Amino acid sequence: MSVIVAYKYAANPQDAAVGQDGVVDWSRAKAGVSEYDPVAISLGRNLADAQGVELIGISVGTAEVATSKATKAAMSRGFDKGVVVADDATAEWNSTRTARALAALVERVADADIVITGDSSVDEGARMMSALVAGFLGWACFQDVVSIDKTDAGYTLVQQVNGGTRTVEVSGSVVVSAASDALTPKVPSMKEILAAGKKPVEVVPAADVDLSEAKVTVLSHAKPEFKERKSIIFAGETAVADAVAALRADGIL
Repeated sequence: MSVIVAYKYAANPQDAAVGQDGVVDWSRAKAGVSEYDPVAISLGRNLADAQGVELIGISVGTAEVATSKATKAAMSRGFDKGVVVADDATAEWNSTRTARALAALVERVADADIVITGDSSVDEGARMMSALVAGFLGWACFQDVVSIDKTDAGYTLVQQVNGGTRTVEVSGSVVVSAASDALTPKVPSMKEILAAGKKPVEVVPAADVDLSEAKVTVLSHAKPEFKERKSIIFAGETAVADAVAALRADGIL
């Protein structure tokens, strides 16, 4: 069996700028492994070590994902090998198409029955990818997972919920997203970074993966409409009731 972790190599939005037309300028943003993914990778590494199996990293992105810098950054986190789709056309893909490509990469690993993702992605933060990948694979999906243990039937998951945690027994294959505070990921050493360059990374052409036909077209970009503040102050014994009435009149409540 193998353990698979889906990671994203993307630009950090903290380095991006928004123009007057509302378009985000990513030209100065530095790319790297999404800051949520090291937790997922460490969780996967622990699970793989407990079973004595390989940890495989999969990713879908532009041609940059297959560069030496990108693969070293990912493989140094603890992967044994990688499988990626690296094509500049992916910059125009929506989440559905990206998820279908990730599912296709999972299907190339015949003995895998678990996929781990980060809590979110550093650039979009939609928290949808784990569910979308699970949907294409036909596997169960659980989010906010803090620990994973292998069982004879499947996996035991500990999941964060309001007020605490709950333990879930899963039989069969599963996709999980790791909670951002599930553990403290290990920082790669220089030795691990250098060794990462020797780990195999298979680059799969986008044409070789089965893709969803779902499409989204961006028609325009615009900043949110600015509205002047009304600057109304409510006072007296009826202040609360007056404020609520005003909010309801504006359709806020």
